[in-house]
Amino acid sequence: MSCNIVTTERQLTAVIRAASPFDKLPETHRTARAALASVLPSLEAGPLGPACTRWTRPSGSVLPMEIGCIVARGFAPRGEVVPSELPAGRAAHLVMTGSFEGLPRAWETLFEWCQKEKLQPAGINWEIYGAAADAELYALLA
Repeated sequence: MSCNIVTTERQLTAVIRAASPFDKLPETHRTARAALASVLPSLEAGPLGPACTRWTRPSGSVLPMEIGCIVARGFAPRGEVVPSELPAGRAAHLVMTGSFEGLPRAWETLFEWCQKEKLQPAGINWEIYGAAADAELYALLA
């Protein structure tokens, strides 16, 4: 896994906001993704893109997240599904391949690289999930 700096474009998302203890992350994701899947076809948000999760700094042992997918256009909120976005800007980036169980170590690698390179993360982080179990990790830089 190698890290680099990229410039990201703003991407609209449809998300469910959640806050989860670390030991409940898989369950929280499954529940939110099932709820999202039931609403997405009726949103009129255009073609759907890949799944994503945006998160900010943990509060104690709880991770605030937006679990969703990239969408083509804005939409009106429907129940717990609300519009949001992945930010534009300069970000540290890492492509992870393999099982999602490797995500914690991949994030450690990215943050350690930022520290080594004297880069300051802004506290807004996100994952975009690709084919199979691949994921792209982004940490917006201050």
